[in-house]
Amino acid sequence: MTVLITQAQPSPFRFDIDRTALLIIDMQRDFIEPGGFGAALGNDVTRLQTIVPTVQAVLSAWRRAGGLVVHTREGHAPDLSDCPPAKLKRGRPGRRIGDEGPMGRLLVIGEPGHAIVPALAPLPGEPLIDKPGKGAFFATPLQDTLQSRAITHLVLMGVTTEVCVQTTMREANDRGYDCLLVEDGTASYFPEFKAATLAMITAQGGIVGWTAPAAALIEALIEAPPR
Repeated sequence: MTVLITQAQPSPFRFDIDRTALLIIDMQRDFIEPGGFGAALGNDVTRLQTIVPTVQAVLSAWRRAGGLVVHTREGHAPDLSDCPPAKLKRGRPGRRIGDEGPMGRLLVIGEPGHAIVPALAPLPGEPLIDKPGKGAFFATPLQDTLQSRAITHLVLMGVTTEVCVQTTMREANDRGYDCLLVEDGTASYFPEFKAATLAMITAQGGIVGWTAPAAALIEALIEAPPR
């Protein structure tokens, strides 16, 4: 076992690359590109686009270190049978889940907008979890995927900070995982929501987990033995 140390808040984050997964949340065209679900709700998607190079840099470093990468996508079956009524009502008619958009039906599995952005596309063998809810553990095989690989620690990136990322991190914390959120590898349509989430995660000695900038994590990964 090789323990790597990332300088983080509220304290250094220690992890073994063989027992840690990089979990990239919902870096989908529907949230990040014009014409997707995020834009249909009236959001400025450029705020999410800015993190793509950072997520790509961490992803490249993680792959070089030989760590497990898991990707998630939020979306629903074409018949919307897995989408609760309250979620279907979100937005105005013509801009709701399942409605037609420039990249196909919004947040529907198999449509162009549901795909991960090309710069962050999964490699063969990297688990890709489709989730119908905000948290990545709800109604998905994520827990089994992690347990089958003896994962004990998670490093999280993705969007949006205060919704799908934070929900997943809290779920993971309840399941006993030690979690680190990459501060500049996550984003929100509302910067103040991101700031509040980072503060909540590290409050009271790390009540939900740790946060660190991408540069600190990449520096730690350099210390990983070559694979």
